[in-house]
Amino acid sequence: MGDIESPDSTRTRKAAFLALLPSKDFVTSRKGQLLIAEVALSFITFVCFVASKAAAFVTAPLIEFLMALFLLFAYSTKINERFKGFHWPLMDFLRCVSASIIYFIISIIAVSKYTDGASKAAGVFGFIATIFFALDFYLIFNDLANFLKQGGESTEDPPADNDSDSDSD
Repeated sequence: MGDIESPDSTRTRKAAFLALLPSKDFVTSRKGQLLIAEVALSFITFVCFVASKAAAFVTAPLIEFLMALFLLFAYSTKINERFKGFHWPLMDFLRCVSASIIYFIISIIAVSKYTDGASKAAGVFGFIATIFFALDFYLIFNDLANFLKQGGESTEDPPADNDSDSDSD
């Protein structure tokens, strides 16, 4: 007999595959779009460096690709809400700061030192990735600053105005 799958096993596999994909709500959010752009640009930069004479820089885009892919998965499946031991925004902030600095440096080197087209393309995509990572760390920094101004409260409601100058107690 041939290997004919039952409709239930096909549905189970399809449901398992769909569970790995990010939710529509997350993909349409600002953070989701930034992470998708970071994943895509890191992968393109990685491929360009692999094909270029500047292959020594291949590790940085690969690591950034894997880290952005992990955070995309973690945020979209809400794993970050289950592991409260990590301060996820701070971890994400440090990842974005280091990625933007590293991408900027290796992009300058790739564009100025190497003459092949793949190195130039890797440098250009690296500069674009630098912009996306810098935008991401700027937005995370603003969120962290607002969080700290509220005294570390995790509520979404704005704090009451306790800064009045009247001493009418």
